[in-house]
Amino acid sequence: MNETIEEKCLAKGVKLTEQRKIIAKVMSGSKDHPDVDELYKRVSNIDPKISIATVYRTIKLFAEEGIVTKHGFKGGEKARYEELSESHHDHLIDIKTGEIIEFVDDEIEKLQKKIAEKFGYDLVDHKLELYCRKKNS
Repeated sequence: MNETIEEKCLAKGVKLTEQRKIIAKVMSGSKDHPDVDELYKRVSNIDPKISIATVYRTIKLFAEEGIVTKHGFKGGEKARYEELSESHHDHLIDIKTGEIIEFVDDEIEKLQKKIAEKFGYDLVDHKLELYCRKKNS
């Protein structure tokens, strides 16, 4: 069962004001990796009284608490965020559009483990970002 951001906050003892609840709900419902400006636009559609400063402070708190993760994808000037997930996945980033595709590939996972073992290590974590351009159709 996947917990919502709101449930994760409650489990970690993070105080949820009404504004934080809205930000948590919007972030939980995001299927992409929004930056703070995009998150602010979505939140403002629900409650226009929420300031961008509140969104910045809240997303920073969520990241510090390990509820969301911050990505600094190469080529993007703004940090992007996603809900921290139990399941591992890697990212393919379209350098032209900024679209981010999440994927899991068992062969890549096995190869990374094999490489670490080759050098005498146990793989404990990794992050893979593939920067791509669409092939000409």
